[in-house]
Amino acid sequence: MKSGQFRIYRSRLAGIEAVRAETGHSFPKHTHDQFGIGVIEAGAQRSLSGRGMVHAEAGDVISVNPNEVHDGMPIGESRAWSMLYFDPRLIGDLLRDVGEGRFGAVEFPSPVIRGGEMAGHFKTLFSLLIEDAAENVLLRDELLLSLIADVMREGAGALREDAIPADIKRARELIDDDPAAPLTLPELAELCGLSHFRFLRAFSKATGLTPHAYLMQRRIHEARRLIAAGTSLAEAAFASGFSDQSHMTRLFVRNFGVSPGAYAAATG
Repeated sequence: MKSGQFRIYRSRLAGIEAVRAETGHSFPKHTHDQFGIGVIEAGAQRSLSGRGMVHAEAGDVISVNPNEVHDGMPIGESRAWSMLYFDPRLIGDLLRDVGEGRFGAVEFPSPVIRGGEMAGHFKTLFSLLIEDAAENVLLRDELLLSLIADVMREGAGALREDAIPADIKRARELIDDDPAAPLTLPELAELCGLSHFRFLRAFSKATGLTPHAYLMQRRIHEARRLIAAGTSLAEAAFASGFSDQSHMTRLFVRNFGVSPGAYAAATG
């Protein structure tokens, strides 16, 4: 794969997206609305995660949680990775199976896991998810469950919601419920019973993003969902609250490393 290239694959299982990338691009702070597990294939990177600053190099397993603010920059000229993104409902189902009811609203505990056998299992699973390998469905399903179990064993899963104050949760939920709505700072601050500045500071501390940055993240995730469902790019931009398609495109590329058009072609 050439440097600067992103490739999205059709996954054989619903609720999973498969991506391979090689790039020297530095990603700004952003979030995903999915869980992610991947492997650094070449090079190395440094990134801020919800669990501190981390360093990952070739052979390391990496993970990310929904709404976890992170960035990413290469150490050297470039790095390459493979990534599987999981719908949160699918992860919930897998964790109920793996944990036999012991897991609730949990997060992947370790942003970087020193690869070894787990990295090899991931690579085999990735191949089985993107290839027409009906005879290996049993192996694929075994590897999927084993991967989730291995990632969770790297530390005790923590309840994410406990760290968010109740008033900030209400403001965040208002944004989540309708990302296209033209919300204002006074409206959100009044909902929380805080001054504008105190709300801005409290929201940023709790979520890792300013209210505006969080709103833009929710809008781009909504746009991605609509595009994957077959909505035209112009309609997706309007429905998710962007002023125009070009604004959506700029943020889409910053977040996902690929244009909305290329994403539509890969998922259509």
